[in-house]
Amino acid sequence: MLDLEVVPERSLGNEQWELVLGMPLAQAISILQKQCRIIKNVQVLYNEQTPLSHDLMLNLTQDGIKLLFDATNQRLKVIEVYDRSKVKLKYCGVHFNSQVVAPTIEQIDQSFGATHPGVYNAAEQLFHLSFRGLSFSFHLDSWNEAPKYEIPHGAVVKSMHIYAGNNLQETKAPAMPLACFLGNIYAECVDVLRESTGPVGLKFLLLSADFSPGVMGDAKVMSLERKIYFGDSCQQVLGALGSPHKVFYKSEDKMKIHSPSPHKEVSSKCNDYFFNYFTLGVDILFDSTTHLVKKFVLHTNYPGHYNFNIYHRCDFKIPLIVKKGADSQTDDCILTAYSKWDQVQEVLGHPMEKPVVLRRSSSANNTNPFGSTFCFGLQRMIFEVMQNNHIASVTLYGAPLTTSQAQPEAGCSSSH
Repeated sequence: MLDLEVVPERSLGNEQWELVLGMPLAQAISILQKQCRIIKNVQVLYNEQTPLSHDLMLNLTQDGIKLLFDATNQRLKVIEVYDRSKVKLKYCGVHFNSQVVAPTIEQIDQSFGATHPGVYNAAEQLFHLSFRGLSFSFHLDSWNEAPKYEIPHGAVVKSMHIYAGNNLQETKAPAMPLACFLGNIYAECVDVLRESTGPVGLKFLLLSADFSPGVMGDAKVMSLERKIYFGDSCQQVLGALGSPHKVFYKSEDKMKIHSPSPHKEVSSKCNDYFFNYFTLGVDILFDSTTHLVKKFVLHTNYPGHYNFNIYHRCDFKIPLIVKKGADSQTDDCILTAYSKWDQVQEVLGHPMEKPVVLRRSSSANNTNPFGSTFCFGLQRMIFEVMQNNHIASVTLYGAPLTTSQAQPEAGCSSSH
């Protein structure tokens, strides 16, 4: 049985690990995976057809705990203990719920002190007692008539919620706390830079923990802006974004069958390679010969996709030039990580060619339980579309550049 410390408006955890409000989904899953001998039977619950309509939930069925993540930013919003009999809970080092201490209203008053009067919900038959960032629900089905404010003596806690702010119903996932950066950089947003013919690069608004000389209390979140262009070198990308989490070399190009001359052998025996930035939700592909940027891949990290939880969601924005009428043009249309494929087609039109069907499996003996995705090409962009009409990834590729053409752009990016 887990023995956990409750910190209102912040976290639930112990000396070894801590689940903190505002924590990214991938980091919470990593903690649970490392505690697999203790924490078992974790369910991932989400809405398959409309994944943005409901919070994404991790249900620790063996421990009676639910972790609710905001469907948009995928950060921890609410920690719920729904079965108090499966976990021990303490506050300031003193247990208020255990096998020998029942969480009655008297025990809650003793542990947490005075607060505002509770609120009774007749439909749920629950009395809600709230502190800042913490609330308790008491089941009152054994009382014929519930009092207006005061919870009856002997009433026992049914569930507990940890959240940010004063109101559970209006709470939002807080900004990622400093304790969750762990030396990584994160992208608050990624803007696609483009010209009339298509994308030319990316502008990153990065977040990082800035540890000034002194004590830990001096740490703060630092915001940085960086730009990467097609044709930039490896060194320029490293200087702007730092080292990637992984470097992946393409062993083969399975998509070359769709090229005009798939039978032709590749002139170079070298392999193109990716810089994988998992916390940015971005892959950057370099040409094996010139070592210059040739593609960007932006990942949306929707549940139900084969690569779910490998990348953090890339919150990208793609400005588009949309023609209206014979002469007029406007560029006020923006595609985002939350746009659906139908919306993309309304703006860019329907692709002339049939989609490429992308089937993934981890080995020859395994199948992908989430099914295939479909790849459509429009305006130097490849949209990977899931079966629920959401976009799984966007691949951006630039016009072919010679080394001499790439140098002015590369010099521009290094100055930012």
